[in-house]
Amino acid sequence: MIIAIDGPAAAGKGTLARRLAAHFGLNYLDTGALYRAVGLAVLRAGGDPADADAAEAAARALDPAGLGDPALRGEAAGAAASKVAVLPGVRAALLAFQRDYAARAPGAVLDGRDIGTVVCPEAEVKLFVTASLEKRAERRLKELLDKGVSVISEQVLRDMQERDARDSARSVAPLVPAADAVVLDTSALDADAAFAAAVNMISQRHSAG
Repeated sequence: MIIAIDGPAAAGKGTLARRLAAHFGLNYLDTGALYRAVGLAVLRAGGDPADADAAEAAARALDPAGLGDPALRGEAAGAAASKVAVLPGVRAALLAFQRDYAARAPGAVLDGRDIGTVVCPEAEVKLFVTASLEKRAERRLKELLDKGVSVISEQVLRDMQERDARDSARSVAPLVPAADAVVLDTSALDADAAFAAAVNMISQRHSAG
């Protein structure tokens, strides 16, 4: 079984995807980490993540062993990821990696921005996890403050608006729900409630399939 989970930043899809993978005994891939790794590699080389040539070269040279680097969770990597993700060459370079991963037994949960629409359109279950902009900014602010990062709420909100705009307006694989995706709004749900709702949705969809 392949479970595709898409949605905007800080909607809670990463935490949810990991729990679902453990629950159903499936592999898990945070596809956003691939783009973060590419963006971070460009930054560390002194380049501009918006430079197509530099970003595509970094994507082709991506070493999966580096996906556990704590720096990938930083804001710099996140911002860089959003920039490299609009580049067709980068997406093409990472597409095969994601599809190969999804094809491994016994199946996988992949979360990202275009899993249900582009990477795994054949996925048995597709969830689009979202939440209000204000709730997502609130969650990201708490996450950063808990890490000891000094930020202001207005900046977090502005950064999230800009990332949403880039992700939704890009010409290649824009952030949109797949036509057959089930939308899960987590604005009023905590992690446990979101997990319970998702398990119910997946069980219903899988049994119906």
